[in-house]
Amino acid sequence: MTETTRTAECNAAPAPLMMALELGSTKWTLGVTTGPGQRPRVRTIPAGDLLTLEKEILVAKARFGLPLDAAVWSCYEAGRDGFWLHRWLIAHGGQNVVVDSSSIEVNRRARRAKTDRLDVGKLLALLLRWCGGERTVWSVVHAPSPEAEAQRQLTREIATVREDRKRVRNRIQALLATQGIRLELGARFVEHLATAQTGDGRGLPAAYRLRLEREWAHLEAITARMTAVTAARDAAIAGGTDRVATVARQLCTVRGVAETSAAVFSAELFGTRTFRNGRQLGAVLGLVPVPYRSDQRVQDQGISRAGRADLRRIALQLAWCWVRWQPDSSLTQWFQRRFVAAGGRSKRIGIVAVARKLAIALWRYVEHGVVPEGARLKA
Repeated sequence: MTETTRTAECNAAPAPLMMALELGSTKWTLGVTTGPGQRPRVRTIPAGDLLTLEKEILVAKARFGLPLDAAVWSCYEAGRDGFWLHRWLIAHGGQNVVVDSSSIEVNRRARRAKTDRLDVGKLLALLLRWCGGERTVWSVVHAPSPEAEAQRQLTREIATVREDRKRVRNRIQALLATQGIRLELGARFVEHLATAQTGDGRGLPAAYRLRLEREWAHLEAITARMTAVTAARDAAIAGGTDRVATVARQLCTVRGVAETSAAVFSAELFGTRTFRNGRQLGAVLGLVPVPYRSDQRVQDQGISRAGRADLRRIALQLAWCWVRWQPDSSLTQWFQRRFVAAGGRSKRIGIVAVARKLAIALWRYVEHGVVPEGARLKA
């Protein structure tokens, strides 16, 4: 009787290649390894050079003895490069995570060494821990789709133009104030500027007048741009067929919610994101409290202030409008009972809670059609 000898076969997938990227404006530093016990391979490539990046990945696979089809797990910090690199890595068969920079562990000493090589090594070590199942090692940024990013540009452009207009107006008023001149920034500003006199009775110097005229022309161009983008936003809400326009139109049916807040909430939150519960929505807005309880020390740290500051500002403005235009709603009555009688500072604290509760109520109205309790809809 003869015995047949069989060679043991292993069907396990090869170990993935771990890669961390430290992205700069002129160069990228990348570190690759296969496990905690393997010394990382660190290389520097020109920023945005994807051909060199792809070549370095192939060289690293050969260096560590991995097959060409081995999986690649990568990470980099969210920043100026956005999400295009994330999409490129995913399209080329890799698994990538975009990391919130503020969630990365750092040494708390007053002085610590910081170089691109050290940073990429730290990212690589955290990536190994994250792939090993330690999901709380950092916070992962959920990359939006290209369509969602494009749908947010109109409301963000309006915010940018509004800031530009405010900056130019303040500059004109500051230039006038240095000469003791008080002029209204109206339609006849240039005419009044020609006959304006300084505070000590002199005529306005020609150099000042020419600069102010150019600043005024700049302000008029910004105002025209603001008119155009605002009209485009209103037209999109009125006749748009995509989800962002539909959600904004639905929000506008609630009394106290106008086009500005509806467009921003739809583009930044309800129309382009999905939430499983109200806690996630509050965390995105940065309106959730941050507890601090250590031994016998209990400290109020206020809200987290995470995410975009524009969203929090609009949420607070919307909360004040809600208190004014929805006096019969249960949320307004809760605010009146709990905070109004206590004074001004208590009202400012309470309106933050109203903003958080109102955002959750509007999310439920958009997702499930549940009208906030006691709220009135527009005719």
